[in-house]
Amino acid sequence: MNVQLNRVRGSLLKLGGLALSVGVLANPVLFGQTKPAPFQPGERLTYDVSWSVFQAGTVASTLQRTLDGTKEKYTVVTTAHSQGFVSLLFNVDNEFRSVFNPQTLCSEKISKKIIEGRRRKETQIVFDAQRKLAILDERDLTRPHDPPKHAELEIPSCVEDVVAAFYYLRNQDIQVGKPLQVAVNDGSRTYDVTLDVQAQETIQTPLGQRAAIRVEPKVFSGLFKRKGRMLIWFSNDEQHLPLRIKFIIAVGPITATLKSVTHLAK
Repeated sequence: MNVQLNRVRGSLLKLGGLALSVGVLANPVLFGQTKPAPFQPGERLTYDVSWSVFQAGTVASTLQRTLDGTKEKYTVVTTAHSQGFVSLLFNVDNEFRSVFNPQTLCSEKISKKIIEGRRRKETQIVFDAQRKLAILDERDLTRPHDPPKHAELEIPSCVEDVVAAFYYLRNQDIQVGKPLQVAVNDGSRTYDVTLDVQAQETIQTPLGQRAAIRVEPKVFSGLFKRKGRMLIWFSNDEQHLPLRIKFIIAVGPITATLKSVTHLAK
């Protein structure tokens, strides 16, 4: 049972980081586009997460406009909390902060505060585009006297973290039969992820019946360190909302379903 809970905990964390990443100026233009980007600062997406028949937790992701000196950045704050049966057995309380460039959509850094049972970690990955380096610093908070882990890895000039990648994908022309490509770095290596755009479907969500496009990233066993599949349903409209994210793994499906979209003060 502990092995299953560890796998569920890991998948819930990935849903918190990957599943929910979802700003532009009053007249936004990305990559020379004339149409607005499909997301706006202040957008907050809230998901219910289930494990098989059990309610496993909630994930919320909020896009904010921030300033670094005179430069505008976008920051996505994503939280993941276990609840119900899963929370009784294994508590999860995580927060990710992803910062990316609103013009290029390239990630600049991601920080993670992780509380999972007895596990306590703080991680930061800075993406230095000029030097083409990913700089990882990580502390185990249960061992405060240990030196922090530090590593540097060569990267392309533009990569995504697991949160910012969803902004990049939402801004793409998603068409059935036309694969998508994105470079994702997790601090240890860069994955050139191919996503198969598989089918148009109509799915039922708490937001009602929605037309969706099903996408499958072809990197599961590498990025997630276990066998299985991951499916994402984006709304088939200009917003490309991630309506549902599903991990299909041996211990049972883990599913995050979008239950609300709200717009906070910018």
